[in-house]
Parts: sequence; C-alpha cells; structure tokens
Amino acid sequence: MDLRLFQQINKLSGRISPVDNLMIFISNQSRYVYAFILLVLLLKNRRNNRIALETGSSVLLGLVVQFFIKLFYNKPRPFVKRRVGILIPSKTDSSFPSKHTILAFAASTTILMFHRKLGTIMMLMSALTGFSRIWVGHHYPSDIIGSALLGSLTSFVTRIFSFSKFGNKPEAN
Repeated sequence: MDLRLFQQINKLSGRISPVDNLMIFISNQSRYVYAFILLVLLLKNRRNNRIALETGSSVLLGLVVQFFIKLFYNKPRPFVKRRVGILIPSKTDSSFPSKHTILAFAASTTILMFHRKLGTIMMLMSALTGFSRIWVGHHYPSDIIGSALLGSLTSFVTRIFSFSKFGNKPEAN
C-alpha cells in the first residue's frame, strides 16, 4: 500500500511545471520560513524567548533522533530500487526518517502549544512539506507519517522536560 500510494502521488510529478516548481520550493526552502517565524517570535516580545527556546530544543532533539535512527536503520529511498520521477537530486541514504518532516513537525507542534492559530498554519505547512518530499520522489508516505509522529513526539518530550525544569504551566492564546 505504501508503494502504491507513493506511485499515485509521484506519477503526478513532472506533468505540471508550476506545481513541480512549488513542490521543489517547499521541499527545499520551507525551513527558512520556519526560521523566519521563530526569529519574528523571538523579536516580538520577551515571552516568546521561551517559545523559541523550546522550539529550538525540540528541533535539536529531532535532529538527534533522526541521526540515530539513520545510523541503525536503512530503508532505501524510492529511486534507489525503482524507476521513479525525481525532481531534485538527493542523497542515497536511508529514506526513513525524513529530516525535513521531523524538523517541520517538531517546530510546528511546539508553536501550536503556544499559539493556536500560528501553530495550525505551521502544521499545515509541515504537512505540505512532507507531501512535497513524496512528490519530488525522495520519500515514501510511511516515511513522512512516521517522521511527522517523531517530530511531534520530540515536541511533547521537550514540553514535559520544560515543565519539570521551569515548573510553569503552558500559556495558551
């Protein structure tokens, strides 16, 4: 089912140039949007320093998790074993987990805990980031779903440790 869903999505790539360009842009550049949002939050007011710190911690934990999973688990990328449409070059390392997706969901989930509207928008951007990784031919849907769960989990773990360290309750908007 994973392969079939991948093929259904990936076969659409290479057919509509504006959509391909959008997916390539999202796949390659979305991380700068997340960094910009964090910078704006950081500069906006003092309360956002904690949000930025937690988000940064969650993203860092996501990187560590991703590194160790790739160290011990190797799942070939779709284009390694099959003939698929690839819109941009990629490494031939393990397909799971998707670093782009883990980091996007780690940042988005943390922001969602503090800012419901902004976090919801960022979660949609994260889902689109994951989808774009399938579209460009780099990951299977199961890689994206698993990476989204791992990224969100790193946010919850960071939140739990933040509570125990600071003893504060979350602030909601």
